[in-house]
Amino acid sequence: VQLQASGGGLVQPGGSLRLSCTASGQDYYAIAWFRQAPGKKREAISCITVRDESIEYANSAAKGRVTASRDNAKNTAYLDLNSLKPEDTAVYYCAARSYFTLFGACVAESFDEWGQGTQVTVSS
Repeated sequence: VQLQASGGGLVQPGGSLRLSCTASGQDYYAIAWFRQAPGKKREAISCITVRDESIEYANSAAKGRVTASRDNAKNTAYLDLNSLKPEDTAVYYCAARSYFTLFGACVAESFDEWGQGTQVTVSS
């Protein structure tokens, strides 16, 4: 699976952004968003299971301010970021799971395909 993330940029505090992740190549079973700020561990934000389109929001600092979605026809996943704060500044990655499992957790270790990331900077 090849993943192309886009939509990052510079935004003022309180603003919004929509990130996109377009997938190509083989099918995948789940698609997720993660982020990593300088000097910090990669953090899960959301995971979508394709089989039933269920969405899990990880217990991140962004929870409650993000909305994940997926357009199957466009093979694209989205992450809407709202009420952005400077601490949301990070590289945002999309990831996919190319294998089937009944026990797929919303953690980085359960995703085997990664996009290149898109930078989100929140600053006035």
